Amino acid sequence: MLAENLSAKSGKEITMSRIGKLPVDIPEKVTVSIEANVVSVEGPKGKLSHQFPSAVAVSQEDASVIVEPTNNSRFARAMYGTARSLIANMVNGVTTGYSKDLEISGVGFRAALSGNKLDMNLGYSHPCIYDIPEGIKITVTENTKLKVEGIDKQLVGEVAASIRAFYPPEPYKGKGVKIVGEYVRRKEGKTAGK
Repeated sequence: MLAENLSAKSGKEITMSRIGKLPVDIPEKVTVSIEANVVSVEGPKGKLSHQFPSAVAVSQEDASVIVEPTNNSRFARAMYGTARSLIANMVNGVTTGYSKDLEISGVGFRAALSGNKLDMNLGYSHPCIYDIPEGIKITVTENTKLKVEGIDKQLVGEVAASIRAFYPPEPYKGKGVKIVGEYVRRKEGKTAGK
């Protein structure tokens, strides 16, 4: 409301998303098709598609995709930077892909693959079994190191977070499932009094 009043007084249009203004470059070997705000991107690693709201207009010019808001509403201004980022992630996903590394630490904690299921022993009385969704590849090395790979950035992050949720790293001994590079705040345990 304040921004609209300021723009009405100054007679200038409010600046939009800096990310949204940038065109998304389409590399070779990648094809993009746009039909009624459904963007499909196909590349060497696979195919992704996403439907965007009518508040943004997606168009293709030469070897780039351009996203613009269809009106001056708050939702349209918020969405078009997001839409541009999602398209850029789709293009990057079908060319190079995404991956997240996880590490299991704790005595007797380990993981193994059995078909399309991830079987983890995390100190509970029962094994923790996770069904691997379609489009995701998980590799286990040294029984404690996991690598989640896929072309959909959101799905890769979601799978890594779901696996971590079985036993989040605890602050005293640091045991549990953690994403590599994640900071775990450590606490000092109780010491015996004199």
